[in-house]
Amino acid sequence: MIVGQDAAIDAFFRAWRGGTPHHAWLLSGPRGVGKASFAKAAATRILAEGAGQKIDLPPPAVPSDSQTVSMMEAGSHPDFRLLTREMNDRKTAQKRNISVDQVRSIATFLGITPSLSPWRVILIDSADDLEAGGANALLKMLEEPPENTIFLLVSHAPGRLLPTIRSRCRRLGFQPLGDDVMASLLAEHCPEMEATGRQALIDLSQGSIGRALALAEMDLLPQVAAARSIMCEGDPTLARRADLVRSLSNKANAERYAAFLDMLPAIVAEEVRQADAAQRPALLKAYEEVRRIAATAPRLSLDPGATVMQLSSALAHAAPQPA
Repeated sequence: MIVGQDAAIDAFFRAWRGGTPHHAWLLSGPRGVGKASFAKAAATRILAEGAGQKIDLPPPAVPSDSQTVSMMEAGSHPDFRLLTREMNDRKTAQKRNISVDQVRSIATFLGITPSLSPWRVILIDSADDLEAGGANALLKMLEEPPENTIFLLVSHAPGRLLPTIRSRCRRLGFQPLGDDVMASLLAEHCPEMEATGRQALIDLSQGSIGRALALAEMDLLPQVAAARSIMCEGDPTLARRADLVRSLSNKANAERYAAFLDMLPAIVAEEVRQADAAQRPALLKAYEEVRRIAATAPRLSLDPGATVMQLSSALAHAAPQPA
């Protein structure tokens, strides 16, 4: 079930019910608010209805015993293609980008007559991950869209996409989830967690249930608390920074490190909003530095330990100075 995104769901399915839906949709909004889940559910509904199934459930739901659902869950529906980052050769992590060859494979798919439905659906999760050649190859398809084909492009940062891709898509905006929705989802997914812990996740996650669940799964709250302590109280002996580096820098903590990089700019931004006039300039400087490091470190494969030390030092420099 997709919750908290009624406006986006209604806009998409009103267009679908109209009989001439736009051929390309840009699903934009923060990470972890349901864009990819909706895209997969919408594709399932389109293909099920296209195959002639009568569905009484409100969209995008499809009965669980539907053949379309079974094939989508197995990744075997002949009229659906998902493009996402592939695993590297060692099968240890995803590659950095969706390659041009992956995008070109869609041309072969589009050259085949649909099998079970007049419709075909292509989901790209996320379009932000397209390498330059892949983006240009996709643009050519969007410029001359095949009949009865819908492209669903998930994007966390649509401003980074080619303007020509954006201009050929209809924008479908997904909003941060409200605190009440977040509380309900966390109670469902983390029933054993105390209310104070769930509230801490809500405060940190900025309306992203994906981020909240990742924080809970990776037990990142202690690292968040450490970063805030460094930012608010300083770290004259380097002890706090050293502890933070140790907790995030070894190979076993690779996912936790990546999540920390993703969320730290938002944590600093929240401190900026709450700071008084005297402290705000230092925090703004720290925010810009943290955002820059967090964005470049994954692309350049920088050493995690050195990166965390650099990040935490930027936080320490923003702390109020003793009188």
